[in-house]
Amino acid sequence: MLTCTRRLEWDALHRVPGHESNCAAWHGHRYVAEIGCRADALDAQGRIIDFGVIKRIVGGWIEQHWDHTALLMRGDPDPTAQAIADANARHGRPAYWFDDPPTAEVIVRHLAEIAQDLLTPHGVEIEQIRLWETPNGSATWARTR
Repeated sequence: MLTCTRRLEWDALHRVPGHESNCAAWHGHRYVAEIGCRADALDAQGRIIDFGVIKRIVGGWIEQHWDHTALLMRGDPDPTAQAIADANARHGRPAYWFDDPPTAEVIVRHLAEIAQDLLTPHGVEIEQIRLWETPNGSATWARTR
């Protein structure tokens, strides 16, 4: 099997409600996603997909929805969550709400669903995404056959 990988980066604020340590507090990350794609055949230029297409489509979605905003959990008991969402909306950067705590695992699973929906029309499948939350901490989603 042949894959290609595109790296995308963005900055966001989050917290993990109920976390037993520092991550219960508001903090930010420089997220890095490595998106691995596969296709049944290479295109006429010998590629699975142009790296720029991944950047434009998936990176554009990330920039619009996740970059320089807050990744929040619906039902977060901290009233600051809604205040942050309101403030970001006033600044044109609406918060992004997850149904679960916005851990690296939850974010990478959600990104895999979004990226697959966005890239299916281009004839590729997402094979794997590795999401780095810190330089030494990541979560990986991989397609199961």
